Amino acid sequence: MISCLNAEVRRCRPLLGTFVEVVARGPHPELVQRAVEAAFSEMERVAASMSVHDPESELSRVNASALLRPVAVGNETFHVLTLSLGLARESNGAFDPSVAPILARWGLLPSYLGRRQAGSWSDVRLLPGCRVRFHRPLSLDLGGIAKGYAVDCAVNALRANGACSGLVNAGGDLRAFGNEGEAVHVRNPMSPGSLPFMTTLREAALATSSPCFTQRTYDRGEVSHLVDPRNGQAITRAISVTVQASECWLADALTKVVLNDPACAETLLERYGAEALVLSE
Repeated sequence: MISCLNAEVRRCRPLLGTFVEVVARGPHPELVQRAVEAAFSEMERVAASMSVHDPESELSRVNASALLRPVAVGNETFHVLTLSLGLARESNGAFDPSVAPILARWGLLPSYLGRRQAGSWSDVRLLPGCRVRFHRPLSLDLGGIAKGYAVDCAVNALRANGACSGLVNAGGDLRAFGNEGEAVHVRNPMSPGSLPFMTTLREAALATSSPCFTQRTYDRGEVSHLVDPRNGQAITRAISVTVQASECWLADALTKVVLNDPACAETLLERYGAEALVLSE
Protein backbone atom coordinates (compact mmCIF):
# COMPACT_ATOMS: atom_id res chain seq x y z
CA MET A 1 0.00 0.00 0.00
CA ILE A 2 1.43 3.40 -1.04
CA SER A 3 1.50 6.03 1.68
CA CYS A 4 -0.50 9.16 0.93
CA LEU A 5 2.30 11.30 2.31
CA ASN A 6 5.31 10.21 0.24
CA ALA A 7 5.77 13.69 -1.25
CA GLU A 8 5.54 17.25 0.03
CA VAL A 9 5.67 20.46 -2.00
CA ARG A 10 5.98 23.99 -0.57
CA ARG A 11 5.63 27.06 -2.76
CA CYS A 12 5.34 30.78 -1.98
CA ARG A 13 4.22 33.56 -4.35
CA PRO A 14 3.18 37.22 -4.10
CA LEU A 15 -0.60 37.25 -4.48
CA LEU A 16 -3.69 38.88 -2.93
CA GLY A 17 -1.60 41.80 -1.71
CA THR A 18 0.60 39.55 0.42
CA PHE A 19 2.78 36.45 0.18
CA VAL A 20 0.83 33.22 -0.18
CA GLU A 21 2.35 29.90 0.92
CA VAL A 22 0.88 26.61 -0.23
CA VAL A 23 1.95 23.34 1.37
CA ALA A 24 0.60 20.07 -0.06
CA ARG A 25 1.29 16.38 0.54
CA GLY A 26 0.35 13.40 -1.57
CA PRO A 27 1.44 10.07 -3.03
CA HIS A 28 3.98 11.38 -5.56
CA PRO A 29 5.68 14.70 -6.45
CA GLU A 30 4.08 15.22 -9.86
CA LEU A 31 0.55 14.95 -8.49
CA VAL A 32 1.30 17.27 -5.57
CA GLN A 33 2.95 19.84 -7.84
CA ARG A 34 -0.11 19.89 -10.11
CA ALA A 35 -2.34 20.34 -7.05
CA VAL A 36 -0.26 23.31 -5.88
CA GLU A 37 -0.44 24.98 -9.30
CA ALA A 38 -4.22 24.46 -9.31
CA ALA A 39 -4.44 26.09 -5.87
CA PHE A 40 -2.56 29.20 -7.02
CA SER A 41 -4.72 29.38 -10.14
CA GLU A 42 -7.87 29.38 -8.01
CA MET A 43 -6.62 32.26 -5.89
CA GLU A 44 -5.64 34.24 -8.99
CA ARG A 45 -9.12 33.68 -10.40
CA VAL A 46 -10.81 34.95 -7.23
CA ALA A 47 -8.55 38.01 -7.17
CA ALA A 48 -9.34 38.77 -10.81
CA SER A 49 -13.07 38.81 -10.03
CA MET A 50 -13.19 40.53 -6.64
CA SER A 51 -10.24 42.93 -6.38
CA VAL A 52 -11.00 46.65 -6.10
CA HIS A 53 -7.46 47.38 -7.25
CA ASP A 54 -8.20 45.92 -10.70
CA PRO A 55 -10.52 48.27 -12.64
CA GLU A 56 -11.51 45.36 -14.90
CA SER A 57 -12.72 43.08 -12.09
CA GLU A 58 -16.37 42.21 -11.62
CA LEU A 59 -16.45 44.06 -8.32
CA SER A 60 -14.99 47.18 -9.96
CA ARG A 61 -17.71 47.05 -12.61
CA VAL A 62 -20.30 46.87 -9.84
CA ASN A 63 -18.79 49.86 -8.06
CA ALA A 64 -18.68 51.86 -11.30
CA SER A 65 -22.21 51.21 -12.58
CA ALA A 66 -24.56 49.58 -10.04
CA LEU A 67 -26.05 52.94 -9.04
CA LEU A 68 -27.11 53.52 -12.65
CA ARG A 69 -28.33 50.04 -13.58
CA PRO A 70 -28.24 46.42 -12.37
CA VAL A 71 -24.82 44.88 -13.05
CA ALA A 72 -24.50 41.17 -13.78
CA VAL A 73 -21.64 39.28 -12.14
CA GLY A 74 -20.53 35.66 -12.04
CA ASN A 75 -22.00 33.11 -9.66
CA GLU A 76 -18.96 33.20 -7.41
CA THR A 77 -18.80 36.97 -6.96
CA PHE A 78 -22.54 36.96 -6.34
CA HIS A 79 -22.06 34.22 -3.74
CA VAL A 80 -19.38 36.19 -1.86
CA LEU A 81 -21.54 39.32 -1.97
CA THR A 82 -24.39 37.25 -0.52
CA LEU A 83 -22.13 36.00 2.29
CA SER A 84 -20.91 39.55 2.96
CA LEU A 85 -24.33 41.14 3.16
CA GLY A 86 -25.67 38.23 5.20
CA LEU A 87 -22.96 38.67 7.81
CA ALA A 88 -23.45 42.44 7.76
CA ARG A 89 -27.11 41.86 8.66
CA GLU A 90 -26.30 39.28 11.33
CA SER A 91 -23.75 41.59 12.94
CA ASN A 92 -25.85 44.78 12.64
CA GLY A 93 -23.12 46.25 10.47
CA ALA A 94 -20.11 45.34 12.63
CA PHE A 95 -18.89 43.58 9.50
CA ASP A 96 -19.31 46.20 6.78
CA PRO A 97 -18.17 45.76 3.15
CA SER A 98 -19.20 49.34 2.31
CA VAL A 99 -16.39 51.21 4.13
CA ALA A 100 -14.39 51.50 0.88
CA PRO A 101 -15.05 55.28 0.50
CA ILE A 102 -13.50 55.90 3.91
CA LEU A 103 -10.41 53.85 3.08
CA ALA A 104 -10.16 55.61 -0.28
CA ARG A 105 -10.22 59.00 1.44
CA TRP A 106 -7.33 57.87 3.66
CA GLY A 107 -5.34 56.74 0.63
CA LEU A 108 -5.56 53.04 1.51
CA LEU A 109 -7.75 52.13 -1.49
CA PRO A 110 -7.93 53.62 -5.02
CA SER A 111 -9.28 57.17 -5.07
CA TYR A 112 -12.04 56.32 -7.58
CA LEU A 113 -13.83 54.43 -4.78
CA GLY A 114 -14.47 57.68 -2.93
CA ARG A 115 -18.07 58.85 -2.58
CA ARG A 116 -19.66 61.97 -1.12
CA GLN A 117 -22.38 61.18 1.41
CA ALA A 118 -21.91 57.50 0.73
CA GLY A 119 -24.65 54.96 1.39
CA SER A 120 -24.13 51.72 3.29
CA TRP A 121 -24.32 47.98 2.82
CA SER A 122 -28.08 48.17 3.43
CA ASP A 123 -28.39 50.08 0.12
CA VAL A 124 -27.15 47.08 -1.88
CA ARG A 125 -29.72 44.90 -3.62
CA LEU A 126 -28.92 41.42 -4.92
CA LEU A 127 -31.31 40.65 -7.76
CA PRO A 128 -32.26 37.51 -9.70
CA GLY A 129 -29.83 36.57 -12.44
CA CYS A 130 -26.76 37.38 -10.31
CA ARG A 131 -27.33 41.12 -10.70
CA VAL A 132 -26.33 43.85 -8.25
CA ARG A 133 -27.91 47.28 -7.81
CA PHE A 134 -27.12 50.21 -5.50
CA HIS A 135 -29.91 52.43 -4.17
CA ARG A 136 -27.51 55.14 -3.03
CA PRO A 137 -23.94 56.11 -4.02
CA LEU A 138 -21.50 53.71 -2.40
CA SER A 139 -18.60 51.42 -3.15
CA LEU A 140 -17.85 47.94 -1.88
CA ASP A 141 -14.59 46.35 -0.82
CA LEU A 142 -14.55 42.59 -0.27
CA GLY A 143 -11.03 42.62 1.17
CA GLY A 144 -12.37 41.59 4.58
CA ILE A 145 -13.77 38.31 3.26
CA ALA A 146 -12.49 37.56 -0.26
CA LYS A 147 -8.95 36.68 0.79
CA GLY A 148 -10.32 34.05 3.16
CA TYR A 149 -12.65 32.83 0.42
CA ALA A 150 -9.67 32.53 -1.95
CA VAL A 151 -7.90 30.37 0.65
CA ASP A 152 -10.97 28.12 0.83
CA CYS A 153 -10.98 27.78 -2.97
CA ALA A 154 -7.29 26.90 -2.93
CA VAL A 155 -7.86 24.16 -0.36
CA ASN A 156 -10.72 22.77 -2.46
CA ALA A 157 -8.41 22.71 -5.48
CA LEU A 158 -5.71 20.86 -3.55
CA ARG A 159 -8.19 18.21 -2.48
CA ALA A 160 -9.73 17.91 -5.96
CA ASN A 161 -6.28 17.33 -7.45
CA GLY A 162 -5.30 14.52 -5.10
CA ALA A 163 -3.46 16.22 -2.24
CA CYS A 164 -4.09 14.40 1.04
CA SER A 165 -3.13 17.15 3.48
CA GLY A 166 -1.64 20.59 3.56
CA LEU A 167 -1.94 24.26 4.39
CA VAL A 168 -2.72 27.49 2.53
CA ASN A 169 -1.49 30.67 4.23
CA ALA A 170 -2.32 34.05 2.67
CA GLY A 171 -0.63 36.51 5.00
CA GLY A 172 -2.28 35.21 8.14
CA ASP A 173 -5.52 33.98 6.57
CA LEU A 174 -4.91 30.26 6.55
CA ARG A 175 -6.58 26.88 6.42
CA ALA A 176 -5.32 23.36 7.07
CA PHE A 177 -6.79 20.13 5.74
CA GLY A 178 -6.12 16.41 6.11
CA ASN A 179 -5.05 14.34 9.09
CA GLU A 180 -1.72 16.11 9.55
CA GLY A 181 -1.89 18.75 12.27
CA GLU A 182 -0.25 22.04 11.25
CA ALA A 183 1.64 24.05 13.89
CA VAL A 184 0.56 27.71 13.69
CA HIS A 185 2.09 30.57 15.66
CA VAL A 186 0.09 33.71 16.49
CA ARG A 187 2.12 36.90 16.64
CA ASN A 188 1.59 39.38 19.45
CA PRO A 189 1.46 42.83 17.75
CA MET A 190 2.68 44.50 20.93
CA SER A 191 5.83 42.36 20.67
CA PRO A 192 6.27 41.61 16.95
CA GLY A 193 9.53 39.74 17.39
CA SER A 194 8.01 37.08 19.62
CA LEU A 195 5.62 34.23 18.82
CA PRO A 196 4.18 33.40 22.24
CA PHE A 197 1.03 31.57 21.13
CA MET A 198 0.94 28.34 19.17
CA THR A 199 -1.89 26.05 18.16
CA THR A 200 -2.20 22.90 16.10
CA LEU A 201 -4.64 23.41 13.26
CA ARG A 202 -6.42 20.42 11.74
CA GLU A 203 -9.37 20.65 9.30
CA ALA A 204 -9.94 24.28 10.30
CA ALA A 205 -9.20 27.86 9.32
CA LEU A 206 -7.58 30.75 11.15
CA ALA A 207 -7.55 34.49 10.39
CA THR A 208 -6.02 37.46 12.18
CA SER A 209 -6.85 41.16 11.95
CA SER A 210 -4.82 43.92 13.59
CA PRO A 211 -4.24 47.59 12.82
CA CYS A 212 -0.71 47.47 14.18
CA PHE A 213 1.05 46.77 10.89
CA THR A 214 -0.89 49.07 8.55
CA GLN A 215 -1.11 52.30 10.53
CA ARG A 216 -0.16 55.52 8.79
CA THR A 217 -0.56 59.24 9.36
CA TYR A 218 -3.47 61.01 7.68
CA ASP A 219 -4.47 64.64 8.26
CA ARG A 220 -2.41 64.80 11.46
CA GLY A 221 -3.98 61.64 12.83
CA GLU A 222 -3.45 57.90 12.66
CA VAL A 223 -5.47 55.62 10.37
CA SER A 224 -5.33 51.93 9.46
CA HIS A 225 -7.04 49.52 7.06
CA LEU A 226 -9.60 48.68 9.78
CA VAL A 227 -12.67 50.89 10.27
CA ASP A 228 -15.27 50.97 13.02
CA PRO A 229 -18.47 51.32 10.92
CA ARG A 230 -20.41 52.73 13.86
CA ASN A 231 -18.47 56.00 13.77
CA GLY A 232 -16.36 55.86 10.60
CA GLN A 233 -13.17 56.09 12.63
CA ALA A 234 -10.00 54.09 12.15
CA ILE A 235 -9.14 51.35 14.60
CA THR A 236 -5.64 52.25 15.79
CA ARG A 237 -5.42 50.83 19.29
CA ALA A 238 -2.93 48.07 20.08
CA ILE A 239 -5.10 45.02 19.49
CA SER A 240 -5.08 41.81 17.50
CA VAL A 241 -7.99 39.43 16.92
CA THR A 242 -7.56 35.85 15.73
CA VAL A 243 -10.59 33.70 14.90
CA GLN A 244 -10.67 29.95 14.27
CA ALA A 245 -13.61 28.68 12.22
CA SER A 246 -14.54 25.90 9.84
CA GLU A 247 -13.87 28.02 6.73
CA CYS A 248 -11.46 30.84 6.10
CA TRP A 249 -13.97 33.34 4.65
CA LEU A 250 -15.88 33.07 7.92
CA ALA A 251 -12.82 33.38 10.15
CA ASP A 252 -11.67 36.39 8.10
CA ALA A 253 -15.00 38.21 8.36
CA LEU A 254 -15.62 37.39 12.02
CA THR A 255 -12.37 39.07 13.08
CA LYS A 256 -13.97 42.41 12.15
CA VAL A 257 -17.08 41.64 14.19
CA VAL A 258 -14.96 40.83 17.24
CA LEU A 259 -13.04 44.09 16.81
CA ASN A 260 -16.13 46.27 16.34
CA ASP A 261 -18.81 44.69 18.52
CA PRO A 262 -17.58 42.12 21.06
CA ALA A 263 -21.08 41.53 22.48
CA CYS A 264 -22.53 40.68 19.06
CA ALA A 265 -19.43 38.63 18.30
CA GLU A 266 -20.12 36.30 21.24
CA THR A 267 -23.46 35.36 19.68
CA LEU A 268 -22.04 34.85 16.20
CA LEU A 269 -19.02 32.88 17.39
CA GLU A 270 -21.34 30.48 19.20
CA ARG A 271 -23.69 30.29 16.20
CA TYR A 272 -20.88 29.34 13.83
CA GLY A 273 -18.91 27.16 16.24
CA ALA A 274 -15.95 29.55 16.07
CA GLU A 275 -13.44 30.74 18.67
CA ALA A 276 -11.58 34.02 19.12
CA LEU A 277 -8.28 35.04 20.70
CA VAL A 278 -7.94 38.77 21.52
CA LEU A 279 -4.55 40.28 22.34
CA SER A 280 -4.39 43.87 23.58
CA GLU A 281 -2.52 46.11 25.94
